[in-house]
Amino acid sequence: MMNRAEMCAALRRRVLDCRDAGTGVWTGKLSTSALATALAVAALKASGGADDARAAARGAGWLTDHVNGDGGWGDTPESASNLSTTLIVAAALRKADGDGGSVVAEHSAVCLANAARWVEERVGGPVTPDAVARALVAVYGADRTFAVPILAFLAVCGDAPSRLPWSAVPSLPFLLALLPRRAFGVLRLNVVSYALPALIAVGLCRHVCAARSRGRWAWGQAFARPLLSRLSRLQPTHGGFLDAVPLTAFVCLALRAAGYGGHPVVAKGLDFVRRSARPDGGWPIDSNLRTWVTSLAARAVWRSDAERRGGAWKLDAGGVEDAERVAAWLVGTQTKARHPYTGAAPGGWAWTDLPGGVPDADDTSAALIALKRLKAFGCRTDVSAAMRAGLRWLMSMQNADGGMPTFCKGWGRLPFDQSCADISAHALAAFSLWSDVLPNVPRAMAGLIRFLKREQADDGSWCALWFGHQEAPGGRNPVIGTARVVAALRATLRAGVLNDGASTVDAMLRRGESWLAARQHPDDGWGMGTEATVEETALAVAALMGGGEGVAAARGVDWLLARGETGLCRPAPIGLYFALLWYHEALYPLIWSLEALGSCEKQEGNG
Repeated sequence: MMNRAEMCAALRRRVLDCRDAGTGVWTGKLSTSALATALAVAALKASGGADDARAAARGAGWLTDHVNGDGGWGDTPESASNLSTTLIVAAALRKADGDGGSVVAEHSAVCLANAARWVEERVGGPVTPDAVARALVAVYGADRTFAVPILAFLAVCGDAPSRLPWSAVPSLPFLLALLPRRAFGVLRLNVVSYALPALIAVGLCRHVCAARSRGRWAWGQAFARPLLSRLSRLQPTHGGFLDAVPLTAFVCLALRAAGYGGHPVVAKGLDFVRRSARPDGGWPIDSNLRTWVTSLAARAVWRSDAERRGGAWKLDAGGVEDAERVAAWLVGTQTKARHPYTGAAPGGWAWTDLPGGVPDADDTSAALIALKRLKAFGCRTDVSAAMRAGLRWLMSMQNADGGMPTFCKGWGRLPFDQSCADISAHALAAFSLWSDVLPNVPRAMAGLIRFLKREQADDGSWCALWFGHQEAPGGRNPVIGTARVVAALRATLRAGVLNDGASTVDAMLRRGESWLAARQHPDDGWGMGTEATVEETALAVAALMGGGEGVAAARGVDWLLARGETGLCRPAPIGLYFALLWYHEALYPLIWSLEALGSCEKQEGNG
């Protein structure tokens, strides 16, 4: 078994080897998604083109090859079956099954029969439209962001007995999309801020198709021209809304069902879907998380001169020139104009540099911290203007409750728009590194500290927003949430910039550490499921290292080392995309393990 220094060196080489040859940054690889693949299959099959039909057949083959043993499908090949994905895949396979003599079609028939039995068990009886609708509403509750597009898809593509009547699909207030952007937060819609394309396309589709099914005129079509014009302005240049195949496919299918299949939005969207296909026939949930994983990798790979003098790093690759290349790339990907999607001012960073990315607080904090780490390493790239713009942008996002939301200030109806603990803590850590640059940063930090104190559970934990665990109740993951907050609080204290708030942060930190140490598995790893994961263990180790739970951290280090380099390359589906839609990212376990073991080396090197 490698020791810590050897493993750090091996992981550092492997992470550096994962860079893109052309840019020197990291693209990573998101898991192929059954849900994204099924929606792409349905959208391409509906287009009627021969090439699209062949791509749809390849996608159907991927789906039949990746069915779970129980007959259902999960969000990733490693995910347990869930109702939404299984219903969507089954409907898509029926649509794609136009060649009854093909091997795929024969396999599809078996898969569909097994899937029908699986769904029947989950809805508690015969698979009727009412039973399906009730079951899906129970999954998503008041949040219509994902539930209504799924129900609309089943109304468009489903077959008897599960085909939904349009009366079973809840309406969406699609005409509100014509109001000024600033009005949306006040209206407290039951869809999240990033779902405007679905609000327009699926809402219009449901309205038109429901009226048509009753033999009535769809009065909302009188507003189709301005609605589709708004949708066109929201569509990125490459056609992919949010760079997400599911959202883009939903929009294309909905507009076609409503009678607008010839609109340019559909043509551009289908082109994005075509170009997003993978060689194996499947589709990922999103194009990539390039900006996010590059920020995380930069923080793990490049340590300061002081840390390297402690004996932590032997730089055989990834020197100052490479660091400067990454810093210049990050500066170049910062938004330079008001964003057409959310109306966000310039200065933030999105999860990707592709046109569908939307600036958000988590990625902006990550980029600011990465730039600070790169400068500490010795990077000579001028980041001052980008840093000031990023800090101003982040402060402009802070909600009245003191916390930090993801995309839009002032939206508070649904969880994915509310202030959350892990993103707030991330912003606090970013502010602490640049606290002397702008005069209002200390005030923003004070608000974040107050918010985090209120959000800490009685047991000392915090929950993450965009990370979870499929086996945990409600998919929630306080291991990741607490680890991210504890790490940020420790970084804030180490920055030495707090005055009155230091004792409050220290008290929160100690309670969070205690909770995290108590959640360690008997095998010394961490995870909200029955088995520990590399991602959760690495984040917990990095959070606890150098604090009051050093024994737990050391045991976690041993767990990581025992996995070996190969074992630390196995990702787990702990990422959340939209509502309860899971993914894994190939770089997460590598980067976070390097960060965790690098923190250990730092402690040893600093004596």
